[in-house]
Amino acid sequence: MIKRSTLRAQIASALRDEILAGRLPAGSQFTVKEIAEQYGVSATPVREALVDLAAQGLLDVEQHRGFGVHRFTIDDYRSMVRARMVVLDGLFHSYFEEDGPVPVIALEDSVLASVRRRAEAAVRAARAGDLDVLIGYDLRYWRELGEVIGNSYICDFLDRLRVQCWVYSVPCLRTEPEVAKRLWAGHRELVDAVEREDATATRQIVGEYHRHALSLAEKSLKDGP
Repeated sequence: MIKRSTLRAQIASALRDEILAGRLPAGSQFTVKEIAEQYGVSATPVREALVDLAAQGLLDVEQHRGFGVHRFTIDDYRSMVRARMVVLDGLFHSYFEEDGPVPVIALEDSVLASVRRRAEAAVRAARAGDLDVLIGYDLRYWRELGEVIGNSYICDFLDRLRVQCWVYSVPCLRTEPEVAKRLWAGHRELVDAVEREDATATRQIVGEYHRHALSLAEKSLKDGP
């Protein structure tokens, strides 16, 4: 039973986690009534939560049938990764070239220490091949790092793209016999580069991150999702 205090957000978060984990696969269909009965709540917060997820591109509104989990294609994935590349590269360019990096001591006092903790946890999960744990820490890591180098509006956009990329890639990664070898684990190195204000190393690591994501698309194209 979900508490009523933040019902809409809790339901949306719970369903998003189910989609990210692949427990609600692409094409799954359900109604407001079914979700309300599942969580033991009224229809109104469920409808609001589902509309929120549809606005995030994770659900499709099925006329007269309720909602369905959106099916992303390989072309969608490539486009999302490339959009992420452009925005993220622009953020780092602005951070290092235009505005200048925030002093390291200020970052430590605010969010950098937390970003580093997320990085350590994400690396451990990636090396263990634990997708479910990695996704949670990876999303929080990039969100907090984005707050260091960008603004909340851009962070929201990048977070949405990153969630959508994970939704596409998780079913592909689940089929990998040695999934740990397919997971990017450069979180710690990127934080180190940002902390020491090394623009060249930062760009190299972010470039590897982009190339890694696109290589997954190429493998998916060959093997099928």
